[in-house]
Amino acid sequence: MSQHPLRALIETCDAAISRRDFDALMAFYAEDAALVVKPGMMARGIPAIRRAFTAISDYFQGQLEVTQGAMEVIEGADNALVIMETRLRYPDGQGGLVDETRRATYVFRKESDGQWRCTIDNSYGTALLGAQAPTAHP
Repeated sequence: MSQHPLRALIETCDAAISRRDFDALMAFYAEDAALVVKPGMMARGIPAIRRAFTAISDYFQGQLEVTQGAMEVIEGADNALVIMETRLRYPDGQGGLVDETRRATYVFRKESDGQWRCTIDNSYGTALLGAQAPTAHP
């Protein structure tokens, strides 16, 4: 079975994040995209997403490395849901490195030019459900 073209695209995006090439990275986002920066914080639109990636990279002293693990792509109606392991490596602030694996969810849309563009970037996946404050009931 052949690999879905989104795997290669996501690998390209993750390499761009790791080398801080945010100009290259933004080419893979839809104009109306949303990025989960952290639970409770979203960036919407390419300019805000670019600023968010710059701030995230600065926070990790330019040492954030992103790679992929297992990946499933569910495609339908010019959209694709990507469920995958996003592997992060970053400084722990005390001279060491942290290896973290998230079960991420991403949504891509096939644009009129035939290119896939990310519309929702959620590296936290369903962990967002546990991170939200409980809703008060009357």
